[in-house]
Amino acid sequence: MADKTYNVLFICTGNSARSILAEGLLNHLGEGRFKAYSAGSHPTGKVNAYALLTLEKMHLPSTGYRSKNWDEFAKSDAPAMDFVLTVCDKAAGEVCPVWPGQPMTAHWGVADPAAFEVSDEATERQFMDTALTLKRRIELMLALPLARLDSMAIQREIRDIGKVQKAAQ
Repeated sequence: MADKTYNVLFICTGNSARSILAEGLLNHLGEGRFKAYSAGSHPTGKVNAYALLTLEKMHLPSTGYRSKNWDEFAKSDAPAMDFVLTVCDKAAGEVCPVWPGQPMTAHWGVADPAAFEVSDEATERQFMDTALTLKRRIELMLALPLARLDSMAIQREIRDIGKVQKAAQ
């Protein structure tokens, strides 16, 4: 029997930077065990160029992303989510749609790298720091023995992962 593929939705307000980075990272690191998506409560309609540059610098695909509303994933024909993870503080406090199947949820908030635009070099560094923090959290999630844990243990573990602040450097 084939292993289960887990669907994960990363949510941020604008769906232009953090959630896009998380989507790209998990789709690469999950190696087919996970399928990542991203969306926003108030999408900007465009993906931040620094997010795409960061993915490129990490040797990950940097095309095919789009800023979209989370309502797309609450429809009856949307993929059923196993996990819904907020990656920005604003989205964590918002009333989310009712997700079909009642997926596990957690808040993995990270600072908005787009809010620190000062110089190209400083902005690129901020985006890379954000990506590395998300990468570390995703690696911790990927290390969980999901098939052997009950739902309460999984819920506790993914919430605890959100408390990991910095990637080991």
